[in-house]
Amino acid sequence: MKKLLLSAAFAALTLASCNNEGAAANTVASMKTPQMENFDKAFKSLGDPQNRPTEEERKRNTSELSDRRKALLVPASKELILSTGITEAEMTRKTGNDMSQIIVWATQIYMQKSDEIRKNIKSDK
Repeated sequence: MKKLLLSAAFAALTLASCNNEGAAANTVASMKTPQMENFDKAFKSLGDPQNRPTEEERKRNTSELSDRRKALLVPASKELILSTGITEAEMTRKTGNDMSQIIVWATQIYMQKSDEIRKNIKSDK
């Protein structure tokens, strides 16, 4: 009887622990801005069959994305940059409308906002 009670208590603690971890992950996802979510989706879309590197792009064997694949990321990147209060003119001035620079800048903003969310979650615990 004691073994049954002890194992039931252990199972309940394990489930409670797993539920807490899930709640923390859901909190991170729920704290992302719509612009961050769109940026996430844009990057994930690179894995879609129609967006994967073509044979020609693979032959070039560079670590840089092709212009075709960069173009998939630019709209969400611009949206994320503009959501910080930067104006379109300022963004153009700083990047010269270079797709790589826009994506890098947006990635930096995304990482910074993600770090802020993690810090907020840690401080809430």
